[in-house]
Amino acid sequence: MSLIPMDKDGFGAVPNSGKTDVKYDVVICGVGGQGAILASDILGRAAVAEGRAIQAAETHGMAQRGGSVENHVRIGSAYGSLIPPGSADLMIALEPVEAVRYARLMKEGGVIIVNTEPVYPFTVTTGKAEYPGLSQMLEALSKVFDVQAFNATDVAAQTGNRQATNVVMIGAASHYIPLQKQTFIDCIRVLVPPEFLDINLAAFEAGLKSIRK
Repeated sequence: MSLIPMDKDGFGAVPNSGKTDVKYDVVICGVGGQGAILASDILGRAAVAEGRAIQAAETHGMAQRGGSVENHVRIGSAYGSLIPPGSADLMIALEPVEAVRYARLMKEGGVIIVNTEPVYPFTVTTGKAEYPGLSQMLEALSKVFDVQAFNATDVAAQTGNRQATNVVMIGAASHYIPLQKQTFIDCIRVLVPPEFLDINLAAFEAGLKSIRK
């Protein structure tokens, strides 16, 4: 768990969004290797850049072996870094089963942005378990939440690299997060290595265009 202080990389000069009093809780979930941590870093840095109080908690679990990853990012909260069940405003789900797994953290009517590309666990690929039906999962979630689902992995591949799926999802989520689009772009420029920057900037823009608020 960490409390992220004001950044020292010159972000203090970024214009404020005018929403400093807004509290907004985001869950980012997926499996190891999907880039949930980078997505959390982009979101956290963007909040800091706009002068917002930010707290974050990362739960890695068996992430290095493809296990479940759960990150909490709290903008404007003074009550700790873990989001209580039933109170998250937004979920960025990099994998559909993980959206179902962490739905308990969402408030009724909250927004869940789901990447529909599955990542099959070892138990499924070896035939010891069955992967749930995508349509059934989305239907169940849609009864309680505002679900925005699309294949972010395919979108990322079209921009040049499937591994940019996490940035595609940040682009889609930026419709809802009370921070400026340009702030996200500035933070991507800082966090992504130069050789991958163009692809990730394209991924962000593609994610932004993939859903309509």
